[in-house]
Amino acid sequence: MALIDPKIGVRYENGEIRIRQELPAEEVVESAAARIRPILLATEDCFHMKALKALGYACRELPRDAERVRAVRAEWKTRVDPATPADAAYRVLVADTATGEEHDLDAHRLALSWIYGDVVHHDTERRKEGDPFGLRDRFRAAVPLVAWTMVATIELLAYIEALWKDGVLQLRPEVFDAQVALKSTVWEEPAQMFFAPVGTESPSAATTSLPEGWLPVGKDTDLSRLQTIFGGQLLHPTTSTQATDLSSEQPDAGRPKGDGNMLPSAHRARQPAKDWQAELIERWRAMQP
Repeated sequence: MALIDPKIGVRYENGEIRIRQELPAEEVVESAAARIRPILLATEDCFHMKALKALGYACRELPRDAERVRAVRAEWKTRVDPATPADAAYRVLVADTATGEEHDLDAHRLALSWIYGDVVHHDTERRKEGDPFGLRDRFRAAVPLVAWTMVATIELLAYIEALWKDGVLQLRPEVFDAQVALKSTVWEEPAQMFFAPVGTESPSAATTSLPEGWLPVGKDTDLSRLQTIFGGQLLHPTTSTQATDLSSEQPDAGRPKGDGNMLPSAHRARQPAKDWQAELIERWRAMQP
């Protein structure tokens, strides 16, 4: 909310006026801008004005709600799609004293230059338009736009939920339960695991029996011997001391039979780290005709 109308500090120092503005880290705003970009695009299904148009139709016989939707639409036009440069929050004028070249751009176009030029790297014309002003001015203009769009989207969702609970909107309950963000990036679940040499027939479906040649991974399996087709180690024990003991003290114990993606050495994890740049170059060269 504070970033919607950011404050500029003013102070006197050594006989001159200095202005200061503190903004979030650029990476944080980039992430937010990428998320709200479909909200800003008229061609997207979740374009904000499309949602407001639909709500306007749903609330056409509810005078108070219809008026609220009209007010939100008007605010969106003012904030996100000003009719003229004069309707934007401010303008920036710059001049190159060496060449005499001058440029003039309003805050809205500066913000879009950052979103579509610096973040998305798609609209080269917008990026070129904002280039004379520098990254700092483009970013400074984008922060309030991104923040306002985020808050407006949250408010719109809350309003849609309220209309749904009041029976004005007929929506499936699951649309509010769909997972849109991970609460944790740690992935752990009980599983059955099987392995086979490279070239073994792959399973045809999730519920069919495994083709011949697949063996189960058990507590006695030496996980350090299993590799992906690209040569990287696929599995490693995290809780089983028995698997670790087998690999370090009994090199052949629990070793799966066959060849293909079986690691020839039981001490793979102790080898020095690969030079991945050299590895990728080597693979690229091997693929050349």
